[in-house]
Amino acid sequence: MHRSKLFAVPNSASRYRVWLLLMFLLPCCQAIAGDLAKADIERRFQRPLHVGEKLREVPAWPLTSELTPDAGPVGYVFESIDLAPIPGFEGTPMNLLVAIDAGGKFLDVEVLRQHEPVFLGGLGPLPLNEFVKQYQGKSLKQEITVSSAYGNTRSGGGGNRVVLDGVTKATASVRIVNQSVLAAGLAVARVKLGFADPGSGAPPAVVKSLPFERMDLATLIQRGYVQRLSFRNADIEKLFAGSEGAGTDEESLSKPDELFVEVLVAHLNAPNIGRNLLGDANWEKFKAYLLDDRPAFWIATRGRYALVDEAFVPGTPPPRLALVQSELPIELRDANRDYARLPAVGDLSAALILTAQAHAGLDPGRPMDFRFTISRARGMIMPVVTQKQISLPYKPAPELFDYPPKPLPEWLQAWQGRLPDLIIISLALLLLSGVLLRPRSISVKPRTLFLFRTGFLGFTLAYIGWYAQGQLSIVQITGAIKSLTAGAGLKSFLYDPVSLLLIAFTLISLLVWGRGSFCGWLCPFGALQEFVALLARTMRVPQWRMPSLISRILARGRYAILLLLVGCAAFAPSAAEKLVEIEPFKTAITVGFQREWPFLLWAVGMLLTGAFVYKFFCRFVCPLGAALTLGGRLRRWNWLPRIDACGQPCQRCRIACDYDAITPAGVIDYDECYQCLECVGIYHDTTRCGPKLLYAAKGKVIRIHPVKASIQEPHNGLG
Repeated sequence: MHRSKLFAVPNSASRYRVWLLLMFLLPCCQAIAGDLAKADIERRFQRPLHVGEKLREVPAWPLTSELTPDAGPVGYVFESIDLAPIPGFEGTPMNLLVAIDAGGKFLDVEVLRQHEPVFLGGLGPLPLNEFVKQYQGKSLKQEITVSSAYGNTRSGGGGNRVVLDGVTKATASVRIVNQSVLAAGLAVARVKLGFADPGSGAPPAVVKSLPFERMDLATLIQRGYVQRLSFRNADIEKLFAGSEGAGTDEESLSKPDELFVEVLVAHLNAPNIGRNLLGDANWEKFKAYLLDDRPAFWIATRGRYALVDEAFVPGTPPPRLALVQSELPIELRDANRDYARLPAVGDLSAALILTAQAHAGLDPGRPMDFRFTISRARGMIMPVVTQKQISLPYKPAPELFDYPPKPLPEWLQAWQGRLPDLIIISLALLLLSGVLLRPRSISVKPRTLFLFRTGFLGFTLAYIGWYAQGQLSIVQITGAIKSLTAGAGLKSFLYDPVSLLLIAFTLISLLVWGRGSFCGWLCPFGALQEFVALLARTMRVPQWRMPSLISRILARGRYAILLLLVGCAAFAPSAAEKLVEIEPFKTAITVGFQREWPFLLWAVGMLLTGAFVYKFFCRFVCPLGAALTLGGRLRRWNWLPRIDACGQPCQRCRIACDYDAITPAGVIDYDECYQCLECVGIYHDTTRCGPKLLYAAKGKVIRIHPVKASIQEPHNGLG
């Protein structure tokens, strides 16, 4: 076999490793940073708003208003790339300017910078700009998801769910936009607006509407609706043992068994708790007060240590109390209700109704800790103060709450929405695998092979390509390089389940059959080229079959293109964004030829060239094909059968191969093979395979062998 050493099939492991390193391990020096200065923000938000200096604790600009000069910030503006640099489909994070008000509502979202191939060309930036306008007026307190043309996610999730209209042909990209906006917004809201960390991600429990049942305090305590914890003086003295506060409380030392404090806690929002504790009249007042469904608790203390002291200001958070859930503090504020002290409870030292902010992230149906701070001072002048905490683990009664299920992650919703497509494509891949594993039945009859191959390629073009948007691209390789070298991982691939399914199958097929499984059967643009070639032959367009030497020299060009794109992805990403347009996949498949005329000319030009030179782009230009060819060298065996007579002297298969993938010596060049199965059909068809026909006439048998078979002389048939 006469070929360059660089592209030789036998034992090229060392050269393959070099290519692999070049493709995936090139270092990258990209820096992720915001695009705007304060002056840029001021041009966007003018009077009566004023833009403050960028904050230190979180990269955001505060907005104040002349209309409420003493109210503090009325909103915050920030860039998503500073807070949530999530890689896009192309591998580079998008940057969006996000503005929220003091309650967590979106004031505006603007696209500052994006590198998504479908929005750089193809659809253009307008659909993305229209998409982000939908955030105005929505709130970070809501569950915001994206609808899809392939699977509408509008149902379910309750009244707090908002579904934004997606962008056809850009589902994965807009889902990543949504994640970037929400992640950045919540990062600011947790620092500046008091939003709690989402924790498990499940929506908070909701109080059930249960029939009212009259209960006294003893029954409420027995059922766990009111929970309490008591500490004796001796318990507190033990708490301070070994510290500066030990031995400073004479009463604790002299009366160790007397009550220091008893704490009582109840969640008031549940009617069977709140109405029984407060009474019918006060319960009606309480419901009118909590119009926004803020979580509310009744907290009381009995004993010598009170929840509050004389310096406590009503309406403020009690300084001795802290509420913690999932290790995150949540502020409780006195509701200043005059009916907090209940006659039925008896000698209370203090009783308060405390509420948390509606957006604080507290889940009233899950465990939480009420922590009380106890202080002791040693010395009269500049005393040494020692503080210790006691804790009441509060476990809400589960029968009082409905627990909504945890929402699926955005990427999993994408998979759920595409489930029918994934099933159909998976069945097609199983069918293709079966054919490639046992190709004889399909390929032995030319008409059967033609009908099956034409039908499958039609499915690939129309369904996988134009409908399901499953065209794999060199952008996925360059994007992976950018993401990995930037330390961002490959999570963005999860948002495009159809492509990920095809990628997984293609990687497996490289080990089994080589590169031709994808290039010959699953590439929508490759299928379109085959249909153009078929039409050209039907119309008797002259076909030019390049000399073998010229063909092999031209084929090396795709490796040079691949190396250039990989290098640019690592060192010059802006150049890579333009150079990947050498692939006409986006023009012909992703946006269905709805693009500017230079891209149309290139795509149509490649197809027309393929009308004269069979699959010209695939064989001589395609960088994705070059990458898959390198991956195909991981193939573990030569699965296309040959016999000794192949090439010596028989040239039947070589002449029939439109891809020039069979050498004059009869050896199949798997680097160039597209697995059309034409040679397999000839091999198994005694009417087309000359050597088999000859040996059959002489009563000889040709044993099947993956490379070259020996000729033996048993008594009957062909192997």
